[in-house]
Amino acid sequence: MPINALDVAYAVAAVGAAPWILRKRRAGWRERFGFVETMLGPVPRASDAAGAPGPRPRILLHAVSVGEAAAIRELVPILARDADVIVSTTTDTGLQRARDLYGATCEVVRYPLDFSPSVRRFLDAVRPDAVGLVELELWPNFLGECGRRGIPVAVINGRLSERSFRGYRRFRRWVGPMFGRLAVAGVQDEAYAERFRAMGMAADRVRVTGSMKWDTARIADGAPGAEELAREMGIDPGRPLVVGASTGPGEEALLERAVRQAAEAGGPAAQLLCAPRKPERFDEAAAALPGCVRRSRRTERAEPGDVARTGGRFLLDTIGELSKAYALADVVVIGRTFGAQGGSDPIEPVGLGKPVIVGPDTANFAVIARDLESAGGIVRTDAAGLAGEIRRLLGDPGACRAMAERGRALIRERQGASARHAALLLGMVRSGGAGA
Repeated sequence: MPINALDVAYAVAAVGAAPWILRKRRAGWRERFGFVETMLGPVPRASDAAGAPGPRPRILLHAVSVGEAAAIRELVPILARDADVIVSTTTDTGLQRARDLYGATCEVVRYPLDFSPSVRRFLDAVRPDAVGLVELELWPNFLGECGRRGIPVAVINGRLSERSFRGYRRFRRWVGPMFGRLAVAGVQDEAYAERFRAMGMAADRVRVTGSMKWDTARIADGAPGAEELAREMGIDPGRPLVVGASTGPGEEALLERAVRQAAEAGGPAAQLLCAPRKPERFDEAAAALPGCVRRSRRTERAEPGDVARTGGRFLLDTIGELSKAYALADVVVIGRTFGAQGGSDPIEPVGLGKPVIVGPDTANFAVIARDLESAGGIVRTDAAGLAGEIRRLLGDPGACRAMAERGRALIRERQGASARHAALLLGMVRSGGAGA
């Protein structure tokens, strides 16, 4: 198979980065080079309204990692009514999460490295009629090969943070053509739409469709398996629990200190459960929570109230159980918001009726965090004020209930983006790339 100059550049970069790549444990290298095995046969046929046979489209949704895989939870079943859906992911954790969510209903495959032979092998195997890239994730060889095959590509649930936009603009000469190859972009709000247009997309191909994150929030008062999680880890139901969700470097230590300081200032002696965002940080997080019970090590289970051994500290070092932890929480602190990491998604715990604290940095979910904060559905503070906010919320159940209801009301108001994105993708297939 022929290669291009970009492939050569990728190869040189890979050689230079080899020591770092080899240090990180990654699976699925054969699939990363496009050797994807699917159970997909010939494109199935359905009948149109007149009874004549017509093609059933095949749509590839690419979700890079765990967050993007979860964001399409409502979109997949809507699309599946009228199309065959294939979900691809890049990371190992994203692949596992996608298989957990969609493995029983659609194909889940690994997305290839952007070497042109890898991309061609991948597209030969998957044979999509259209592609939806969740949030962004543009790769030149992939877009170029889709263009050569006449496969329209859309960005769905699109977002382009101010930080990323500044970086892209510096290299607009090289990055701009990738935006130009997109058939359509369904973006979360007008600020993102303006950035997509500034990167070279025609105004009539950028649509404000809202965020599918709102659709994934369940308005519920619990989560299946929450009581089992508490029992197996030894979480005491008689003591308040603070959950640090999707934490980043340094935040487990920050939360441990804040929970301790809140108690020392007269607040309740709360338990703390931290759930790091990245599995490679599990051991580092455990070190910041001395004596903690680790979910992955069932033999370490503590009995409720065994504070002498555990200090009431717990580490959720598994994937896919954060909803259970949210359901147990009295207060949720959203991780990656107390450093330059962009923040994690605050919607799910709000939907579960929990008071939520975020830090100063919510760039990854800027609009969602801003709207929830404006509605009084979350509270924002900095590292210095974290202990005080934890103490205040743990001591005022009425304020917690009011905050949760305001947040839930906003979620209900903003839901519906998944249906709009489904219409966009199906319309793009039917119109040959223009979108609905």
